[in-house]
Amino acid sequence: MDLAHPLDDLDALPWASSSHAYGSAEDVPDLLRALTGTDAAAASEALSELYGSVLHQGTVYAASAEAVPFLARIAAAGHRTADVLGLLGGMAESEDEYGVAPGGVRAAVAAQLELLLPLLADAEPDVRRTAAWAVSHTRAGRTVLPALGIRWAEETESTVRAEVLAGIARLDPQRGVVEAASVLDPSQPAVVRLAALFACLDADASWTDSLHTTMLSLLPADSLRSDFDLERGEPLAAVVETLLGRDRGLEREAAFALVDAALRDSRAEVRAEGAWAADRACMLSRSAPQQLVESLRAAAFDDKAVVDMASLLERLAHAAEPAVAVLAPLAGRNLDREDDHADRALAALVLVAPEQAAPLLAAGLGRRPRALDAATGLWDVESAAFPFDRQLLDAVRSRLSQPAALSGNEPWQLTSLLAGWGAEAAAALPELCAAVPHFPAQASRALVSVVADCAPSDRDMALAALRTPVQGNVLPAAKALYDLTDDPAPLLRCLEQELGRGGRDLRDAARIAAVLGPRGVVLAPLLRGALSDPAKDTTPALDTDTALAEALWRVTGDPEPVAAVLASVFDRAAQSQWTRWSVARAARATALLGPAGRSLIDRLEAALDDPVQAPAVVLALVAVADPAALDHAALASAALASAESDADPVGACDALEALGSAALNNDHLRRLAVLADGDARVVRSGAENRIIRQDEAFRNRARSLLTAFRNAAAS
Repeated sequence: MDLAHPLDDLDALPWASSSHAYGSAEDVPDLLRALTGTDAAAASEALSELYGSVLHQGTVYAASAEAVPFLARIAAAGHRTADVLGLLGGMAESEDEYGVAPGGVRAAVAAQLELLLPLLADAEPDVRRTAAWAVSHTRAGRTVLPALGIRWAEETESTVRAEVLAGIARLDPQRGVVEAASVLDPSQPAVVRLAALFACLDADASWTDSLHTTMLSLLPADSLRSDFDLERGEPLAAVVETLLGRDRGLEREAAFALVDAALRDSRAEVRAEGAWAADRACMLSRSAPQQLVESLRAAAFDDKAVVDMASLLERLAHAAEPAVAVLAPLAGRNLDREDDHADRALAALVLVAPEQAAPLLAAGLGRRPRALDAATGLWDVESAAFPFDRQLLDAVRSRLSQPAALSGNEPWQLTSLLAGWGAEAAAALPELCAAVPHFPAQASRALVSVVADCAPSDRDMALAALRTPVQGNVLPAAKALYDLTDDPAPLLRCLEQELGRGGRDLRDAARIAAVLGPRGVVLAPLLRGALSDPAKDTTPALDTDTALAEALWRVTGDPEPVAAVLASVFDRAAQSQWTRWSVARAARATALLGPAGRSLIDRLEAALDDPVQAPAVVLALVAVADPAALDHAALASAALASAESDADPVGACDALEALGSAALNNDHLRRLAVLADGDARVVRSGAENRIIRQDEAFRNRARSLLTAFRNAAAS
């Protein structure tokens, strides 16, 4: 092959009819030419654009496979060889394929091994290192392993040796263990020893005292990480995650022992890596907080250490109570002025020891935004109300009396505190009523909660405050007025205007209309008129139509048009991979119809295999289908699979409860027991500051279901 002309036949391919992340691949030839040119800036820009198009955020496309032969020739010809090898390796590694046959891009890279393998002996260490990483991702072990073996025997540069060993282990885990055993000795370079340790872990080799000692001897280890292995950017945390992932008692204890040793190390950089590993452990293991909280407290040598671990302690909440003594001094610092470090510590203290935090939050209110976020559970509907505190109430009243001084989320946060306290916050009624014109949505919601059990005079004060904005058709105030008086007229007037106007608040208006039930039947024409264009398949459009369908059902009780709307939602959602939750929401709405929704059974069953959609589909099928026609055991399995994959654990509990104990066999009960009592967290994704709380809530719910099902089986 003539590598002097690596782009021969480039223009012979129909690039315009091929596609990458941004559509037509007609730009690829010019990008490849730029890579071989003499303009270094243009070549760098071309490489960046290729990463964005043929390997977009790890996804490969049809044009990716077509570009591979040219990229391989470019690398072999010496044009930005290491950089281009990195691109090829990333494409071979990818399992996120779009518009291309599964494995097609990887196979295209493997087909170029004749050009790529000689680069393992290149004069430049970085080329050798990148080549080892890239060729190992082709999975062509029969061809690649002998070449990596030769390189392993001859290589002297430690970073290259580490990547070669990682490649051997990737293709043949057992051989990786054998080679690793020869380089775990302390005399070997640290980067090679770390690669050897990971080779043992990847082969599921037993965690030994030798490996334990090796890992501790490598700390601090962050500087040893491979820049190719993004998932192991924090080596200690990655080791801990792997050990916990085995979900076996001995490995779990070994993981905790590693973290404990790092947290108690005399070197600040090692303690910092220990804190990251502790964070990972607590997010993955239910027993980790109890096992590690004393170590975390011991690692809080100074204010910086407290700040670094404050976020984790905040997420651990009451489980972190032993750390109160290290949080409190920093949390109480400089309450009369802005202090971000103190704010972070107070935010943690709010959730760890709320009664102790309350007076500090009161003294610093207006200057501690993170702590106020924590106290109000911003965007976290699962959080319990913050404990009532007289000093904090007075501080909230003082802040509300100056509405012009409030900014950002503060109106929502302050009124949320009052709403959580209910009648205990009655003293704040004057300030809350005065805030209604400034913050109608937030203040109206709080008024309903505060005056629900108050004296008639307090109630009259709230009603007077709400009636003024209602005259201006402010929907939240009208809803609050309805909640307090049961008079639908003002709310109907506001809803008529809101539904007629349309816009982004239409979904909320539909939800409020549904609350009226048959009293809202006059809204039916407006609800029907607000439905989206049938060709519109965006998530907002689908979810709004589902809310409108539910409102129509509740106000009219007529199932036929409602089923037609939901059928349209299901059909439009089936055209997109991004609308799985819209299908789930439509399924829950279908359940409201009961047997009147049977025309939608085929659409529901088509969505049952998706773990995100399965719980809602199970709920709907149980509600609408003939019980005799359902495979209850299969439905229970689908619900459990949703929880096991962290798709919709809460929905899975709803589905299992709806199915009842008769649907569950012994294997189902065993799986539910693992979910309820296993050490591995079931909730592993979502907002980071909510995962632990949500998993604990799920565990309590799963345990309750398990107990109920076992009792039913025994009776």
